[in-house]
Amino acid sequence: MKIYLSGEIHTDWRQQIQDGCADAGLDVTFLSPVTDHAASDAAGDLLGVPESGYWRDHQSSRVNLIRTQTQLQQADLAVIRFGEQYKQWNAAFDAGQCAALGTPYITLHGPDIVHPLKEVDAQAMAWTQTPEQVVEILKYALLQP
Repeated sequence: MKIYLSGEIHTDWRQQIQDGCADAGLDVTFLSPVTDHAASDAAGDLLGVPESGYWRDHQSSRVNLIRTQTQLQQADLAVIRFGEQYKQWNAAFDAGQCAALGTPYITLHGPDIVHPLKEVDAQAMAWTQTPEQVVEILKYALLQP
């Protein structure tokens, strides 16, 4: 199974899921966006750095979308993480892409943002609060006969 890990990049939630799946012996491959914030922001700079921050962000987001859209189309499942520190609009967009593509996804976030994510969660196969819960769902889905 190919699993796309979308969302916040400031904690080790991805590594926790990867380690938990490895410990469980699950046959999974992980895909993800660029998780180095500075590298992601500079993705379009190879085309020249625009004078305006808006156009730099626009240019880099387009270059980043090459990776994101390709990997979301390849994924069998996505985990969409909404962290506490920043608003992850990109993660909400990824969830919308999954819904449009028919790719199942699991959301991962705390209870304090249930209300603003109600539409995103409504399309999810599950709402989890910890990486361990994600791993348990994956174990159930992949190890049950």
